[in-house]
Amino acid sequence: MIIAQYFVEFIFYSFLGWVWESIYCSVNEKKWADRGFLFGPICPIYGSCVVATSALFGQIDVLSSPDFPIWGIFLICYIGSAIAEFGTSWVLEKRFHARWWDYSTMPLNIQGRICVPVSIAFGLAGVAIVKYLIPTVERMHTMINPGVYEFLAIILAMLFGADYALTEASLSALLNDVNRMHEEFIEKAQFGYERVASAPKRLEQKVLEGKELASERHEQLAKEYAEKLSLNQKRILLGIAKFMPKANMTLGIEERERMVISLKEKVRELRGRHK
Repeated sequence: MIIAQYFVEFIFYSFLGWVWESIYCSVNEKKWADRGFLFGPICPIYGSCVVATSALFGQIDVLSSPDFPIWGIFLICYIGSAIAEFGTSWVLEKRFHARWWDYSTMPLNIQGRICVPVSIAFGLAGVAIVKYLIPTVERMHTMINPGVYEFLAIILAMLFGADYALTEASLSALLNDVNRMHEEFIEKAQFGYERVASAPKRLEQKVLEGKELASERHEQLAKEYAEKLSLNQKRILLGIAKFMPKANMTLGIEERERMVISLKEKVRELRGRHK
C-alpha cells in the first residue's frame, strides 16, 4: 500500500510541477508554454524530488523533528535540487541530444544545467514544501481508504506508461529523422566539396581538349589549303607548258624571259591571295 501511495503522490506532485512550470514560462515568454518531458501534463522531476523529500524527512527522525533548523532544510533541498537537475539534464541530453532547459545566460551556472539563483529558488521552495505541502498531503492520507490508492496507482501507472512509451517512440523517431537529415547533408556537402575541388582539373582537361581540337582543325585547314594551292600551281604550270611552245615560235628571247617573269609574279600573287 505504501508503494501505491508514493506513486499517487509522485503523479500528483508531477502535475503540480507541470502547472508551476507552464505558468512561469508562459508569463516569461508571453505565450502558452507546455512544459515537461512527456506529452501528458506532468513533470516527473518535480514528482521524484518531492516524493524523495517526503520519504527522507519522514523516515529520518532528526530531519522530521520540529527542532530541525530551517537553514538545514534549505541546504538539503538546495543540494538535492541541483543534483536532480544536473543528472536529469545530462541523461536527457545523452539520450535525445536535446535540452529542456538551459541556464547558460544565468550567473554561476555549471554547463548551463544548473545555476546558483535557480538552486536557491528550489531551496526556498523546498522549505515551503517540507513545512506546509507535505504535512497537508499526509493529513489527507488519513481521510482516504488505502484501497483507493491501489486503484488509482494502477490506473495512473497505465496512463503514465502509455505516455512514456508514446513520448519515447516519438522522440526516437524524431532523433532518427534528424540523424538521417544530418547524414544526407554531410553526403551532399561532401559531393559539393569534391566538385569544387575537382573544378580546376576539369577546367584544365576542357582546355586541353579544346587545344587538341583546335590543333586538329588547324592541321585540317592547312592540309586543305595546301591541296588547293598545289592544284592551282599545277594548273598554272600546265598553262605555261602549253603556252611556251607556241611562244617559242613567235617571240624573241627577251620577250620570252619577260613573259616567264610575269607568270612568276602571277603565281606569287595567287599564293598571296590564298594566305
